[in-house]
Amino acid sequence: MFPNLYRLFRRTALPAPVALGILLAGIGPARADDGCAPLRAAPRAAAETVNAPFAKAVALRACRNAGLQQGLQALVHAQGLETAVDAGRLALVLLDLTPGQAPRLAMLNGDRIMYAASLPKIAILLGALAEADAGRLSLDDTRIAALHGMIRQSSNTDATRVLDWVGGERLLQILESPRYRLYDRDSGGGLWVGKAYGNAPAFRRDPVANLSHAATAFQVARLYSLLAQDALFEHPQFNDLMLQALSRPGIRHKFVAGLAERPGAVLWRKSGTWQDTHADSALVESGAHRFVMVAIAQSPEGGEWLRRLAAPMHDLIVTPPAVTAAVTGR
Repeated sequence: MFPNLYRLFRRTALPAPVALGILLAGIGPARADDGCAPLRAAPRAAAETVNAPFAKAVALRACRNAGLQQGLQALVHAQGLETAVDAGRLALVLLDLTPGQAPRLAMLNGDRIMYAASLPKIAILLGALAEADAGRLSLDDTRIAALHGMIRQSSNTDATRVLDWVGGERLLQILESPRYRLYDRDSGGGLWVGKAYGNAPAFRRDPVANLSHAATAFQVARLYSLLAQDALFEHPQFNDLMLQALSRPGIRHKFVAGLAERPGAVLWRKSGTWQDTHADSALVESGAHRFVMVAIAQSPEGGEWLRRLAAPMHDLIVTPPAVTAAVTGR
């Protein structure tokens, strides 16, 4: 359905030791001996499984880039959103995964756990595909259609149905497992789904902030980075299915509306909206560039904030430095 991106991912997948390092070592501060290796080609057939030993962990946090961080801060200043960041009402992550260069990470409040509305439905999608990958859940056309409805149209009915297939407690086990570590209570939390998307009460709130549907922007970006490197599942067809579900957004606001100003950009995306909560996340391909952008806002104006931020965040990755300086005001 999207052969260009899939072929690009398969040609430029990280070697298994590096991919596994990003998978397992994205928690906590980087050690002094951690490095941030360039993304380079390696055929999956030669790769080890994601549970195999690896020579050196490459912590995603070690990829913090001062120049990109300064650009993101300048953008927030130019948009008049510094107060929102300082108050903890806006979290942003920008992660450059362009092949042939080392990943570059910038974030503001990236480890702050926040209520994220429907954005954590991406975690339900991960859980369903992880169970299918392990042979514990069968997927037919009807179930795949429910996955698409949960993500593309953000259907609460489909989300609750898929969560029932996986099991709420089982999903939390997956998110906290050593394999994924997408929620880590010792490092600020992460992705959490402790309630069905409906009227039922929460079955387990997150241990850090007592939220039912929660996320940190960093852990959402980390999930997309693993997806981009074909490192989430043992069998590559489930990476395909995840990309398919995230393609063709049915709700065209926030990042989708903002990136409409950049016609070459293609994105794989999950958003969330509830009352004053506005969240969006996307894996973006634009020309030779590939990057992840995540934002969570708590404000009645949050949806408009995210729309305004989308194109300039794109330009921090794609546009030459002279033009980026004009965009950010520096």
